[in-house]
Amino acid sequence: MADDENEKTLTELLKAMSDTTRRSLLTQLCQQGASRVTDLADYYDMSLNGISKHIKVLERAGLVKRRTIGRTHLIEANLHKVDLAENWFKKLKSIWELRLDKLDEIMKNGGGKND
Repeated sequence: MADDENEKTLTELLKAMSDTTRRSLLTQLCQQGASRVTDLADYYDMSLNGISKHIKVLERAGLVKRRTIGRTHLIEANLHKVDLAENWFKKLKSIWELRLDKLDEIMKNGGGKND
């Protein structure tokens, strides 16, 4: 059950990070800290509606959090779930390293040719 939930979360993370604007938003929030939605919209020369859609995708993936102070909505980065994607990439890298090590071994032993 936990694996199914992790897979679902990983899928949401990767979908959210697949868009250039959302990656840029996340980078900006990490660099500059919490920002108002209206300020983000100005920075990206995007409508408030457009930026809100990107923020909602990031929120669903758990990559940003929204704080409301009065009528002001502040968006801030929340990178706790990024570890899940990082671990998945590490597993992929490990698999490829094993395959490359095996290929290197084959090549050192004469390319697998029978003498």
